[in-house]
Amino acid sequence: MLKNQQIAQVVSRVVAEQPVVDLHTHLFAPAFGDLLLWGIDDLLTYHYLVAETFRLSSITYDEFWAKSKLEQADLVWQTLFIENSPVSEACRGVVTTLKSLGLDLCTRDLREYREFFDNLTVDEFVDKSFGLANVESVVMTNDPFDPIEREIWSTYQGEDSRFQSALRIDPLLNDYAKTGIDTLQSLGYQVDSDYSNGLSQKSKLQICKFLGDWIKRIKPRYMAVSLPPDFCYPEASIRGQMIQECILPISRQYDLPFALMIGVKRSVNPQLRLAGDGLGKADLTCLENLLKENPSNKFLSTVLARENQHELCVLARKFPNLMIFGCWWFVNNPSIVEEITRERIELLGLGMIPQHSDARVMDQLIYKWAHSRQIITSILVEKYSILLDSGWQINESEIERDVEKLLSNNFTHFLSS
Repeated sequence: MLKNQQIAQVVSRVVAEQPVVDLHTHLFAPAFGDLLLWGIDDLLTYHYLVAETFRLSSITYDEFWAKSKLEQADLVWQTLFIENSPVSEACRGVVTTLKSLGLDLCTRDLREYREFFDNLTVDEFVDKSFGLANVESVVMTNDPFDPIEREIWSTYQGEDSRFQSALRIDPLLNDYAKTGIDTLQSLGYQVDSDYSNGLSQKSKLQICKFLGDWIKRIKPRYMAVSLPPDFCYPEASIRGQMIQECILPISRQYDLPFALMIGVKRSVNPQLRLAGDGLGKADLTCLENLLKENPSNKFLSTVLARENQHELCVLARKFPNLMIFGCWWFVNNPSIVEEITRERIELLGLGMIPQHSDARVMDQLIYKWAHSRQIITSILVEKYSILLDSGWQINESEIERDVEKLLSNNFTHFLSS
């Protein structure tokens, strides 16, 4: 049995050594070509850093977007790392990544860092990133409405087991009129162009066929959608009808969780492009209704507003068919991650998934998991120490069991339950 003075060392080692199953990313296997972002220029032009650059630079939107990626990266580096100290979480992430890769931070020489990446192949860097992050596998975000992805999936057979798939259906649910109908029809699915009186039986069957075909093709771990803060369920809309009569039945048929990521306001500032989305507080009655009405369905969920986190925890206490996961997007900052993770452990014990990386650039796996492991370690040390002080004895194998659940098994067991 462990003594109080041993807890910090043991927990730190166990958390560091436990491989992660990262259940939500925007990464791609190398076979997806240019869709896989990696290297210092992709890291520096990540939209978090672009948004920060506009706050500290006098450059106009048009001037910035007219630049090449290399020129944009030069400006971000000069603005955020040379003219200012890189104290934000996104900037700190770049610093952590460069240090982990063994690069000399004292030089602050972007050319030197580029040379390092230029001497690596994409496969070498993917291997290096997975190794440094100690990640076993990641779940991609796969959009069947993207013609580039569709073309790749026509031949890709999931050869790299480190990259698992998720079926992203935002265009189907959030943009049916502008994207969904045209894409479905172009692919040979005979959905009706007129849906003024709701989806016809024929259209519903064709949408279900489309979903089933893609589930068979890419073998996703779950279906997923990001939703605005004003999302309601039930909802007198095409989206509401489609969820009720297509998504939920298909989820049951294939025993596939439906992941709802709630709270994003798209294009609050369109001139920022990918960096232009915002957030809003949601009414989680929508999720409560889904859970209450569909006990045979499995749901994954994460929410974007800090104000919704406690309510999400309470819902998870009431419905075992809900698995909450990660600190998404704007709440993936250390102070808020610590608050949310502590709250979840206090309300749910080990019955949740504390984090996902949401990595959009391969390099980000390195820093996002390094930073997350620090916070998870700190909270677990505190909780185990409290248990010891209360007279409860703990051994190392129990800590290993608990950490494996948090970083891997809770997700994989939820999928198979």
